[in-house]
Amino acid sequence: MTTPHVPKVAGIEPALPAPTHTAESATASAPADTPPEPRRTAVQDRLSGWISDLTTLHGLTEQLARTRTLEAALQELLRAGASLVGARRGLVVLEPSDGLGPDTTIGLGLGRADIGHIETVPRRAQSFGRILDGLPVTGGLPMTGGLTTHGGPTTANRLHADGHPVDAPADHGADGSGPNGLQGGACAGGLQGGGSAGGPQGGAAANGERTDSPGPNSPGPVSQGPVSQGPVSPGPVSPGPHTPGPDDSGCVACGRGHIAQPDIPGGPGLDPRLREVAAHLGYAASYAVPLEAGSVGRFGAAVWLYDEPAAPAERQRHLVGRYLAYATEHLARLLELHRQRQTVATLREELLPSRLPRVPGVRLAVRHSSGPLGGGDWYDALPLPDGALGLAVGSVTGSGPGAVAAMGRLRASLRAYAVMEGEDPVAVLSDLELLLRLTEPARSATALFAFAEAPPGAPGTGTGPGTGPGAGAGPRTDAGPRTDAGPVTGAGPVTGAGPVPGAGPGTPPPPGTPGAAGRRIVLAGAGHCPPLIIGERRTEYVETTLSAPLGMLACWEAPSVELRPAPGETLLLYSDGLLRRTGEPMDRAFARLHAAAAGVPRAVRHDPEALTDHLLRTLLPEGLDAPESPEDVVLLTAYFE
Repeated sequence: MTTPHVPKVAGIEPALPAPTHTAESATASAPADTPPEPRRTAVQDRLSGWISDLTTLHGLTEQLARTRTLEAALQELLRAGASLVGARRGLVVLEPSDGLGPDTTIGLGLGRADIGHIETVPRRAQSFGRILDGLPVTGGLPMTGGLTTHGGPTTANRLHADGHPVDAPADHGADGSGPNGLQGGACAGGLQGGGSAGGPQGGAAANGERTDSPGPNSPGPVSQGPVSQGPVSPGPVSPGPHTPGPDDSGCVACGRGHIAQPDIPGGPGLDPRLREVAAHLGYAASYAVPLEAGSVGRFGAAVWLYDEPAAPAERQRHLVGRYLAYATEHLARLLELHRQRQTVATLREELLPSRLPRVPGVRLAVRHSSGPLGGGDWYDALPLPDGALGLAVGSVTGSGPGAVAAMGRLRASLRAYAVMEGEDPVAVLSDLELLLRLTEPARSATALFAFAEAPPGAPGTGTGPGTGPGAGAGPRTDAGPRTDAGPVTGAGPVTGAGPVPGAGPGTPPPPGTPGAAGRRIVLAGAGHCPPLIIGERRTEYVETTLSAPLGMLACWEAPSVELRPAPGETLLLYSDGLLRRTGEPMDRAFARLHAAAAGVPRAVRHDPEALTDHLLRTLLPEGLDAPESPEDVVLLTAYFE
């Protein structure tokens, strides 16, 4: 005989075609005197329902497992839950009970303004507020459609780590008592808890025999043999009239700490502000569930909103419970990872300059982003005596808190050497290499230091902090929308000074060429990427890579390079993470950076902030803070007026 189709669960798009059998035929047991063929068909129908549930949950948990950030996982939780309970909108409120954060609210089908309206409702009138605050929820409110409630008040936080109520028997499943006193969550065919083999009627095994003891709400002992089960509701059902409990919350306890508000417009005892907001946003019912895991405890609540008065059927609540058993553990892991990343990011921010210095004749801009584990890329811009300016970028090997701490030590040491002997970048890097080799012999690093003299005739030092355009402002980490760049062309490293083609003896060099009058800059690099000079008449790399990284040689030595940027030219310093983020081989990544710099629109050439954003949009269309990339990015821009 052919294999029957899988029955469709309300609110779920099944992975297999719709069944030819009705819900009644899938759930009703055959009489004892039924011939073997119909009995075999009934058992297969029941197994098909369980397989459909397993297939659905497997697909949803697979999609959740692919998420790598906390925000993406919360969005997927809302989407999957909405499909399971038959809702269209929802929100998740993240408030970890340990007080370590983060506290946030994310919506599905709700804008920021809509979430703001919902937050104006008194917290005790919200179902998620009662869950998060541990307020008692009214129980014993009868509802139609098989939505069974527990008698007596239910405290939202009296749950085991797996989500089962503390006072429930061992065979208690996702929803408490089911039809005929069966508890949800029994296994089928040897499947262990956490799957959905039991389906909405999980108290029966594959052979139709009961495998668990009756719960406290059972009407009586259940005989062995085929179990009679009621039909499954095809979807959200309209609740019948009910009387509010002592707290007048209008909430209904649904087992496992789940709370339903099945009729917000018509239910008595509800807060007037809740009715007003629900009418304004166009929802009439809600279903809330707690989010908790054994490692972090309760950390939030999820709420799904119905457009009409309704409540999820028992089968839907059972599937949501099974899904949450996995989803909450995954969310707890991402929550811990998010906290670690935030800690590393905060440490990194504190070790980097909080403000860029204001130096006469120079405007600075910077963009930086650290990888998910925290890396060792760093930058610095420090005013030096006699109106000079020191610029530095570097990278320490490794990732995580150790690399961040090493980066802080290296940057602090370079600042000290730069103040004492900054006019000689080679000496600065030589001393830094010696310190690294003596104190941290197992670590290596790259670095680039540039010493920019004060322009001829510049008065004073002018090294105090300021808030002028492009200087004194804190570093930004955002990037605007993508703009198209011209074709990518290769550009090999060239020296920063040389004769101007076509210029005869005695001919003054035009503005924007290496020979034009301007500030003298001396650079030295230790295995770092060469800087890029950008101007009206040239876009070229300055060769500083003729050296090894720090800590690689017993005696480090490298030549220095001198250049004189003309007024209106920009010096670009960056880390190799900018090139690696492109996904191209290094030679092609250098060519892409050169092409992006050469194609900078004339309107932004004299604005270091806009120029930096243009380069980032061109090279990294996905944005600076892509969570999938492990690379740090540093981009330091100095525009010479």
